[in-house]
Amino acid sequence: MQRRLCVAILSLEAIVLGLSTLVLLPLVDVSTGTALGIGLGLMLACIVLSGLMRFRWAYGLGWLVQLAAVALGTVIGAMYVLGVVFLALWATAYFLGDRIERERAAWAARDAQDREAAAGETAHAD
Repeated sequence: MQRRLCVAILSLEAIVLGLSTLVLLPLVDVSTGTALGIGLGLMLACIVLSGLMRFRWAYGLGWLVQLAAVALGTVIGAMYVLGVVFLALWATAYFLGDRIERERAAWAARDAQDREAAAGETAHAD
């Protein structure tokens, strides 16, 4: 579940970064090449990381992308807000997804114990 949630956040973030970079270009006093390089570079990083989420180390890079998105606010002020929003979404997906996985594993273990106990009782009744 953690992987699915984090991939969803990275995918949405890639779309937002790509579109907002193009929209904000005329509004900032930064060269077009710099703005495109940073914004579209982060967009590409989100897309690539979405495919790498099957590896545990990719989550660490996901945190770095979130921090870079917040830092993008130094270049484009409005990106502070989007960076913080996506950082909060990423943190929620990361921690909530991990919690859901742990609770599912505990539930499955309890269910397996209940089935074994029920099978043992059935065998003794025969």
